[in-house]
Amino acid sequence: MSAFTESALTILRDPQSTMHWYAVPLFLILMYIVSKELHEKHYMVVLGGVALWGMDIFNEIWNSMICFISGYAPVWGTPVGVGDTSLLIMIGYNIEISMMFLIMGISVCLMLPEDRKKKILGMNNRIFFCIVLTTAAVCIECFLNYCGILTWEWSFWQRSCPWILWLIGYLPFFATAFYVHDRPTVKSALKVDGIILGFDAILIIVCAFLDWI
Repeated sequence: MSAFTESALTILRDPQSTMHWYAVPLFLILMYIVSKELHEKHYMVVLGGVALWGMDIFNEIWNSMICFISGYAPVWGTPVGVGDTSLLIMIGYNIEISMMFLIMGISVCLMLPEDRKKKILGMNNRIFFCIVLTTAAVCIECFLNYCGILTWEWSFWQRSCPWILWLIGYLPFFATAFYVHDRPTVKSALKVDGIILGFDAILIIVCAFLDWI
């Protein structure tokens, strides 16, 4: 295992050594956002946000699998010493990242115009927001890597080739969130979210059994 990976493993799922009080108000902020949107009957916004969150969990699972199968390092990691977390859930996935992605999913769905066919700069607004938000997210991720908070130790996942992060890391997140948001009924949106989260749950169980997580 790389030095960064060994560092992260020392705190993996060990809240007794990492938990900080700030995690509690962060959770309450998330709870407020979700409850407010549900109270205002923005069900599709919340379900779209859950879809993005579920897609991120899938990415975190295969990232963990690469770490433990290779015996070297995850594609991205969150080591000890910089950007310390209250709880490291998986090798590159902490409680702050988890809450962040759910909040981000809700936020980006709130940006969408009601008219799905409306054009911005000559393109469909859903495509426009996918491109802009994906690009912004990759830029932020590259900055976090530059700061040392997010470690990248594989040659194919570096700031020198951000298009891989663009295609794999974020574009599917926003595309799936918008797809779920635009479903014709709450029931159909719930079905898609159920498939995503159900698949995540199966992978987690299998990976836990194989010590890949």
